Order: sequence, then structure tokens, then C-alpha cells
Amino acid sequence: MFSITRRLLLYFKGLCSSPELILLFVYMQCRFSLSYRDLEEMMHMRGAKINHSTLQRWVIKLIPLIDQEVRKRKCPVGNSWRMDETYVKLNGKWIYLYRAVDRYGDTVDFFLSERKDKSAALSFFRKAIRDNNTPYKVVVNKSGSNKSALDALNTELDQDHKIQIFQNKYLHNRVKQDQRFIKKRIKPMLGFKNFHSANITITGIENIRIIQKGQLIGAKKQVSTFDNFAKLMAA
Repeated sequence: MFSITRRLLLYFKGLCSSPELILLFVYMQCRFSLSYRDLEEMMHMRGAKINHSTLQRWVIKLIPLIDQEVRKRKCPVGNSWRMDETYVKLNGKWIYLYRAVDRYGDTVDFFLSERKDKSAALSFFRKAIRDNNTPYKVVVNKSGSNKSALDALNTELDQDHKIQIFQNKYLHNRVKQDQRFIKKRIKPMLGFKNFHSANITITGIENIRIIQKGQLIGAKKQVSTFDNFAKLMAA
């Protein structure tokens, strides 16, 4: 198991199990392609009689904490981005996950939206720039809304900081490849019931993917993803 820094223990107040066991479950849910019922059975094998609805409540409560810690320690990303959106099922309908990686494949940011339009793309870019930096180049797909969002953003930037916009299938392929890891985690969940749970769960999956890529300050690429996660929670 692993230890958790004392400053984070307040977040576990009132929960019915040890912080270490709870975080282990949340990690497994975000890291592996497992359903809540799969994890309920795995918890029972460890002697923890916890039902899947309790496990789901832990995820909703604690992923914002993990996101907070990841964003504090995320290394700066490159200034050449590849951006795309993919589909996620919510109550039988599609919602949209906007994502960007840099030229090396490191995650820049992500944003879940109920719409796929210029406004949603612009919200994503504003969030990504606020939490990272202003890129000098962004590669997008053939979607007119993504290019329109960047054009609108460029009107707010001075000449020296305007973003170069490219629509190149070969360069864009890197973000498409990275999406496969996210879609693989989501598939066993068979769709989400509400936007809030979808947003929280995807945030957790993206956070663990960031850790897996070794994007945190002080992360060691020669050790496992779990070891780097444990180090983050103990810091």
C-alpha cells in the first residue's frame, strides 16, 4: 500500500474505509478498463465488502482532489499543439471531449462539452491557455468550428503572439492516437447517466494518463504509473 500526506486526510472525513484503500480503488477505476461491478468484486476479494454505488461516490468525491494535485505539479508542455474532439455517450446521446497534446504527445488539456461548436472550442482553448501557455502553432482537423475559434482568439492577441493554424492530417494523427487510451477506459462504463459524473470520471482518466506519461515534476519514468501516483498523494 502507500501513505497519504496529512494535509489531504481531511478529504476522506466521513468515508467508510481507509484513505489508502479508497485511493487505490479510485486509481484502479481511472487506470484500467474495468466496470464498477468488476471493481466491487475485486474489493470483495480483498475482504472489503463495499458495493459499486459506494465506489462510484468515492470517485465523484476524490477525483477533484487528484486533479488539483496533478495540475499543481504538471510540467510545462510544448508550444506546438494538436487538438481534436471525440464523442462520449451520455444517456444515449453524444457529448464531446475536446483534447490537445503537444508535439511530443504530452497532454495539454481537456474539456467536456454538451455542444460541438465554435463556442465550445473557444472555451477549451481559453482553459488550455490559462492553465498552460499560449501556443505558437495549433494543428486542428477539418472542423470549421475549431478553426473559427482560433481565428476569434487571434483577434485578441497582438501580432507577435498570434497562433499559427494548420489543418494537416499527418500532424493531427498524434492526438487521434492518444484518444485511443481514453476511449479504452470509457468503453466498459457503457455510457454515463449525467454530465457531472461524466466530467468527473473523464477528468480522473485524463489525470492518470498524465501521470502515466511521466508529466509530473519529479516523476520517475523508470517506475510504474502507480508508484508515481503514490508519490503524488504522499507529497
